[in-house]
Amino acid sequence: MWGTHAFSPLLNSITSALHSKNTFQSHSFVRCRGHNMKGILGLLVCAAALLTGQSTAGQDTLQVTTILNEPYTMTKGSGLEGYCVDLMSTLAKKLGLKYQMRLVKDGRYGKLDATGYWNGMVGEVVRGEADLAVADLTLTAGREAALELTKPFIQTGLSFIMRRDLLDPQTGYSDLLSPFSTHVWVGILVSYLLTSLCLYLVTRISPQEWAGPQVEESSFSLSHSFWYIAGALTLQGAGPHPKSVSGRIISAIWWLFSIVLLATYFSRVSAWLKSDQSHVSIQSFEDLARQDLIDFGTVDGGSSLAFFKTSQNPVYRSIYAHMERRKSLVTSMEEGIRRVREGNFAFIGEAVSLDLAAVRYCDLVRCPQVVGMRSYGIAAPMGSPLVKNLSMAILQLSESGELDYLRSKWWASACMAPGDQGSPLSPATLKGLFLLLALGLGAGFIMALLELLAKARTHAKDHKKSCCSVLSSELSQRLSGNAERSAEEPLEKNKA
Repeated sequence: MWGTHAFSPLLNSITSALHSKNTFQSHSFVRCRGHNMKGILGLLVCAAALLTGQSTAGQDTLQVTTILNEPYTMTKGSGLEGYCVDLMSTLAKKLGLKYQMRLVKDGRYGKLDATGYWNGMVGEVVRGEADLAVADLTLTAGREAALELTKPFIQTGLSFIMRRDLLDPQTGYSDLLSPFSTHVWVGILVSYLLTSLCLYLVTRISPQEWAGPQVEESSFSLSHSFWYIAGALTLQGAGPHPKSVSGRIISAIWWLFSIVLLATYFSRVSAWLKSDQSHVSIQSFEDLARQDLIDFGTVDGGSSLAFFKTSQNPVYRSIYAHMERRKSLVTSMEEGIRRVREGNFAFIGEAVSLDLAAVRYCDLVRCPQVVGMRSYGIAAPMGSPLVKNLSMAILQLSESGELDYLRSKWWASACMAPGDQGSPLSPATLKGLFLLLALGLGAGFIMALLELLAKARTHAKDHKKSCCSVLSSELSQRLSGNAERSAEEPLEKNKA
């Protein structure tokens, strides 16, 4: 180790020899002076050699203690892996340290009992059984008094996690719009306008729908088109209906688009209404303390329990009293998460650790409230020369973004919950439906042009005219409305 406690008897002997009163008495000191000085020098040389060898051995291999807690430290075969394992490896490379990482013997973080004895990782460092404690060890005043702690490598706070169906969001007046995102609603509005316009153009271009301005009035105006598309969107088949093949293609595609869209919308609304029938809604620690339906607890002997025990806030003290009365404390975070998933239980812990559980298990969600901000640091014995260098290295890793990289590596979301009702559908989810509508509109418009082209070819053949000129004339007449027909009607009446 890095201390000199093992050689205290030897040092005491040397000190006694140097300060002995008898050494400076009488004439015997004059005769034995040379013999005593040689003995003292020999003791000093031996002590220096032993201390140098012990210090060198300690520097060669540091003993690092840690504790199992996903994702900070996890077992992998015969070794360890996790955020803290990677952090220690990075710090060792940066500072040129050699170390051996092992698990704490009693499986605890560290708590001071009534006799002044520290257990867990804190106790191992205090007693010299380990040189460092690298884990999600919270910086507290009690631990600071017994240990040297580095600058924090993670900032967090206290929150609680519970089943998603028990932690209800606040409802509002716009919740009926929540199944779709704003971009989807805008896309639906644009699709409605484009489809109405396309249907109107197709019914004017197609000769099956409208023989022409010289023959009859158009029975499918722009207002009829908008009304028909709106009726189809509400599954109400408002008339008049398209008669041409091109108009029916657009009509059929829009009906299919409407049915799929409405089915998607109502399925999400139904799921939202079912999830809204929960027994209790909890959004904060105050809500948690006021109800009796859901039990809650935290890790026994941890800093989270100490926060509620020593707090002067009446809400937090009532939470501590509830946990003591119900005996709802757990031995580890894994046990707490298991109880949360099994039934009506809320687990209180560090928010950064609860975030990991929330992305691993899609049926869990963390409370948005975070209290009692705290930090994780590396613990070393009092007076350890490693603390200053480790703190500087941690700050450098934070400034370079290395700590953020480790966070993203070990907190990567594995939650694969398709159709999660917590977030509205985005346009990317419905892109296939919008693409189908676009293809249908394009096919209907092309079909209308082909129908008009067939009529133009027949007319051009009968009157020996150019097909292009006839097609151009037909298009101009149909798209310009009944202007030409209204101008020709007086001439026909005069001829009559």
